Amino acid sequence: MFRSKKRERQDKAEMSFLEHIDELRKRIIISIVGIIVGCILVGIKIDFIIENILLRPAIQAGLKLQNLQPFGQPFLYFKVITIGGVIIALPFVLYQIWKFVAPGLYPNEKKWVRLITFFTAICFFCGVAFAYFVMIPIMLNFSAYFGTKAIENKFDVNHYFGFISMMVLVTGLVFEMPMVSFILSRFGILTSKFLRKYRRHSIVVILIIAAVLTPTPDPINQLIFALPLFVLFELSIWISALAERKRNSEISGESSEVNQG
Repeated sequence: MFRSKKRERQDKAEMSFLEHIDELRKRIIISIVGIIVGCILVGIKIDFIIENILLRPAIQAGLKLQNLQPFGQPFLYFKVITIGGVIIALPFVLYQIWKFVAPGLYPNEKKWVRLITFFTAICFFCGVAFAYFVMIPIMLNFSAYFGTKAIENKFDVNHYFGFISMMVLVTGLVFEMPMVSFILSRFGILTSKFLRKYRRHSIVVILIIAAVLTPTPDPINQLIFALPLFVLFELSIWISALAERKRNSEISGESSEVNQG
């Protein structure tokens, strides 16, 4: 029974090398079209996005931004449109990746891949929101009022956008920790036992990271940075254990089917 099921999967997923390349090309083209549509949507509202979203943290912190390059503002608009289009199209791109790998999966694996695709996007957007509403305002407020009053803090708008983009991207990737734990655990590379064993070490590392990223020595701000990382690590342990149980049950089921066959 197990062999016939495996054969059925192979028959459904059996494609020539050129067919795989053609399918990959199709998914890449569709993803690029999705990104272009996202860029168009951002471009339609570009002034609103720059003035009310991108510059809002700087305005609230009392920072003065300036353009120091001949084509600084056109390049800024282009970068905002491109990155904004990619962010908007991210769920669509992840869906295209799923469509490419789906034919070679069992029905139960397809269910998990759908969930992974959905929660990967959710985790990334949660990281983006945390960076925008928590981390960036704290850092900008510190930058705006640090140092002697004899020196006026004025920042290049392109360097400011680079800082915003880096913080948003890095935080979004950090918030993918639970999904990475799930995938690695499903493949047997990571175990919840390993994560629990190094829980104390992780707490020390998280506190160090929070101390480095937090521009002020205020312990409250450091805890604001560290708390989400603690939650993500504990969530990763729980998700890893869940993935292990699922993987072990599937292996046991396959073994029993082989024995019955």
